[in-house]
Amino acid sequence: MDYIIKEEKLELKYEHGKGAWTYHLRIPNSKHIVGKWGDIKVSGLIDNYTIEGRNLAPIKGEDKMLSINSEIRKAINKKGGDFVTVSLYLLSKKEEITKKSILETFKESQVLESFEKLNEFEKDEILESIISQKNEEKQIKIIIQLIDKLSR
Repeated sequence: MDYIIKEEKLELKYEHGKGAWTYHLRIPNSKHIVGKWGDIKVSGLIDNYTIEGRNLAPIKGEDKMLSINSEIRKAINKKGGDFVTVSLYLLSKKEEITKKSILETFKESQVLESFEKLNEFEKDEILESIISQKNEEKQIKIIIQLIDKLSR
């Protein structure tokens, strides 16, 4: 996984009257990330609190913002002006959809149970071997080979 920020100290900003964005983090060196609202999702840690699939707000020509709601603030016991340690990685739509569809295909092919018996490293390696392929044709070929192997 490619981190866009790893174990960096960031200030939890407070700007009164900004609605969901009253408390937020500015993610440094993120202005190059392209996408509209809803396209740029991140997962990671804020002070060891796990966040998953959160939207980054695109701001034209500026670093992206991440809203920090009251649930997160309570969990990390922080308020505006405090510093937090942040590690975030970008989720790609292709990866999210592909992993889900691979597992659905395994389920439909009645090999999901065999797949689930593998250790985490083997499962991750299998999913990555499919996702990393450049085109769908190669992905399908590998999935078919794996279904055959897992069905034995």
